[in-house]
Amino acid sequence: MTVIKESSTIQENRRNILDQCPVMYVMEKIGGFWKPIILFQLSTGGKRYSELKRAIPEVTEKMLIQHLKQLEADGLIIRTAKPVVPPHVTYELSEAGNKLAPVIDAMADWAFQDMKGEHNWKPVNA
Repeated sequence: MTVIKESSTIQENRRNILDQCPVMYVMEKIGGFWKPIILFQLSTGGKRYSELKRAIPEVTEKMLIQHLKQLEADGLIIRTAKPVVPPHVTYELSEAGNKLAPVIDAMADWAFQDMKGEHNWKPVNA
């Protein structure tokens, strides 16, 4: 992963925006293609790495591992490793992740309705 220069002007501007916009703050935590999908899969309960990989077969191992580490670092999931051979690692939503679950569920509900064409979209300026 690339090292980010924390003292750069871009990073300072980004921090200022995150303080001012709650949506940007959330997107910083769950942004990207795979993070919301991982959170959605964990919203039904803890899963082992192999279960997540089976549930999201399109994600590469590198991306899954990277996003799991980021979600753990952001405090949204908890990684529990049991010291056995082979290793037994489970992932589950943390308290913060559980509080975010209704947002992920709302995204899923919206998607199901939109895929079925149940929304009656109207132009904004109509």
